[in-house]
Amino acid sequence: MNFIQYEQKDAVAVLTISREKALNALNSEVLAEMESTIDAIDLETVRCLIITGAGQKSFVAGADIGEMSTLSKADGEAFGKKGNDVFRKIETLPIPVIAAVNGFALGGGCELSMSCDIRLAAENAVFGQPETGLGITPGFGGTQRLARLIPVGKAKEMIYAGTKIKADEALALGLVNAVYSSEELLPAAEKLAGKIARNAPIAVRACKKAVNDGLEASMDEALVIEEKLFGSCFETEDQINGMKAFLATEKPAPFVNR
Repeated sequence: MNFIQYEQKDAVAVLTISREKALNALNSEVLAEMESTIDAIDLETVRCLIITGAGQKSFVAGADIGEMSTLSKADGEAFGKKGNDVFRKIETLPIPVIAAVNGFALGGGCELSMSCDIRLAAENAVFGQPETGLGITPGFGGTQRLARLIPVGKAKEMIYAGTKIKADEALALGLVNAVYSSEELLPAAEKLAGKIARNAPIAVRACKKAVNDGLEASMDEALVIEEKLFGSCFETEDQINGMKAFLATEKPAPFVNR
């Protein structure tokens, strides 16, 4: 791997986009390496994934303008599909994914963060979809996810006008869950990931699927989705042992993902 670093610490994995001289911009090679890394995650042992960028200046400053500048219409559509396919894999990954946004999250960087379940930001983080200033639309899901995560009018302003927002405004809008200093960001992400990883993995994964699938359904359909996933947790070792410990007022044994 030239641009992706991957490290597993117990049940938490950290994927770092490492193209610091280019502000971690996404080109075809970075996307391909990211996809192959995601495909290789051991879902038996990894219970939460953190995605971040190398350095303290940029999470991902966008897609690579140099690569995009000479694309044809067909090539542009194919490049958009490639980014969308990779980000959709992240969004639908069975385990929770936390974006540790350590600086610029512009264009494809903002879109990458929005494909994650939870976003934590450094104080110097900047979010935006500046593509209209380059003569294009957002191409990796920005027009769709941003309007689902923040008020539609603000999303349209950010997309139409290319308005950028800093970490404090992103927090106020609900685009990020919390803001930390640059030094505190990754430890905070690892602490949250560890907390998630200590809960029953089957239940956590069922919760992710229930929320994500339910958001795409009517309330009646979504409740059926929840009922089925709720039921799927029963008769697992983790459910039996967890409830047995609760009833005995004992601390449960570590969950075993079975």
